Amino acid sequence: MSARLHTREESGITLDRELRWFHDGQPVEHPRIIEAFNQGLRVGDDGRYLLVIGADWCVVKVADAAFAVLALDVLDDGALAVRLSDRTAEPLDEASLTLEADGVLTARVKQGRAKARFTRDAQFSLGELLTEGPQGLRLTAGGRSRPVAIAGWRG
Repeated sequence: MSARLHTREESGITLDRELRWFHDGQPVEHPRIIEAFNQGLRVGDDGRYLLVIGADWCVVKVADAAFAVLALDVLDDGALAVRLSDRTAEPLDEASLTLEADGVLTARVKQGRAKARFTRDAQFSLGELLTEGPQGLRLTAGGRSRPVAIAGWRG
């Protein structure tokens, strides 16, 4: 059996729906490699996902969401920010919130170019800020309350 040759375009690296990394169908299990891959994931100008480590890069196949929302922060003005699996933080695009069929929240990140899945902790944190009333969902954070629509929500 001959070894599979990889190129930058056909790296054999994939990220599945549950945000687990694989190489040639085998799970990547070493925590430092997973962290390096999470931190190196980028959205290319052409919309493809790239893994960038130092000066090297390759194309990655992403099954669904590319990033995880690890935590939610309430800012002084009541706005929300998400901390992502690539160790960056950015404002939450509340208009992009979606409740997927499996019950997991997602949002658009990276200027809307990528999808992020909420971890249980982050989803719980957001849930604590939501109330449901006759007018629909409201988000209350930092002393500021506002209506919020979550696509897929069946209240």
